[in-house]
Amino acid sequence: MNRPRLSVLIAALTATGVLAACSGGTNAAGGSSSTTLTLASVDQGSIEGVVKAFEKDNPGVDVRFTTSGADQYQQQIRTKLASGTAPDVMSVWPGNGNPAATYVLAKPGYLLDLSHRPWADRLPAAVKTVSEYQGKTYNAVFGLNGIGAVYNQDALDKAGLTPPGTWTQLLKFCRDASAKKTPAFALGIQDNWVTQIALYALVATTVYGPAPDFDKKMQAGQTTFAGSAWTTALAKYEEMQKAGCFQKNPLGTSYEASQELAATGKTLGIIQGNWVVALLKGKNPSGNFTLKALPATDTSSEFLMPAAAGAGYGVNAKAKNKDLALKFVDFVMSPEGMNLFVKKQGGLPALPDTGFTADPSLTELSTFINDGRTVPFMDQLWPNPKVQQTMLSGLQEIFSGQSTPEKMLQAMDADYKAGA
Repeated sequence: MNRPRLSVLIAALTATGVLAACSGGTNAAGGSSSTTLTLASVDQGSIEGVVKAFEKDNPGVDVRFTTSGADQYQQQIRTKLASGTAPDVMSVWPGNGNPAATYVLAKPGYLLDLSHRPWADRLPAAVKTVSEYQGKTYNAVFGLNGIGAVYNQDALDKAGLTPPGTWTQLLKFCRDASAKKTPAFALGIQDNWVTQIALYALVATTVYGPAPDFDKKMQAGQTTFAGSAWTTALAKYEEMQKAGCFQKNPLGTSYEASQELAATGKTLGIIQGNWVVALLKGKNPSGNFTLKALPATDTSSEFLMPAAAGAGYGVNAKAKNKDLALKFVDFVMSPEGMNLFVKKQGGLPALPDTGFTADPSLTELSTFINDGRTVPFMDQLWPNPKVQQTMLSGLQEIFSGQSTPEKMLQAMDADYKAGA
């Protein structure tokens, strides 16, 4: 990406966020002192390098951190905050879309006001909007993310197939891949947050293409999920399943297992956020992975990609070591810390002028951002996190045959109308 254009790329994002999550491991957790910082993160695979760099810059400091998947993290963090057992620093999503989002945690006073930190006023307006609650900044958002189809080029070459450029080609691509015994996309919806990713990729084009003001109409009560092109997007999601786009038993496949399938060529790719590219390379260092827009119509000029601010870090209002916690988030938002994160994750920095060079796998995402062909992650400006939770559980029920798109969208409408 051309660096002088980075501020333009960032400004082009009407930023919100989506769940950018990872699975797995834990480091030591424990008590706190003036040189001990406790941290809970969903950034497994990228937080480690940032912690090491921070400790190197601050001799004698010990960062004790845990990592977990988004589902587990969101179930536990608010309970820990309420009980006074939460860490000094924690992952926080932008906006209002899930139980660990900025609005949700700032409203009851769980997060420390970060408005006066040196980086806060430099956040692009679109990122700042979803990092704030009632005009105060609570979230150190360090990266920008996008969603699309990530292809394993080696697997494509072996199958003799190329990425589809239209919706009709996508369905044929899925049928051809299935016939070759290598499913097109890995889908790990045992972790329920994953269910939304492919749907968001479809909604971007089918809903926001013809109705770019859809969110404003929802807020004004002028439309509904059930009465909109969300029904079209869900029908396409189901059609992809019927066309064999995914491996067998997505409900029995975890996010971690889906990464393994895509990384090793057992599928031709995976529909995910750009953060998955680094995870795939971690499992297959010699692999060649590329993120492209997921076709949702037969006119490629209509395609839009979801792109927005990713999860950042908040400081516990009752942190045992507030000074060190603030020092850590300032490091995360420095060019060194931010670049360490986004390089490992395969994303883009939230602030301009960091000297960052984007990974070649993000060329198409950068082009879409530069051309103004992106839309927000859908959940972050919804009035409460219940809407998203209803969608996630509803999608799992649709895949298991226990519900229908109509029932899910009607339930989402009821939760949306309930307000904050």
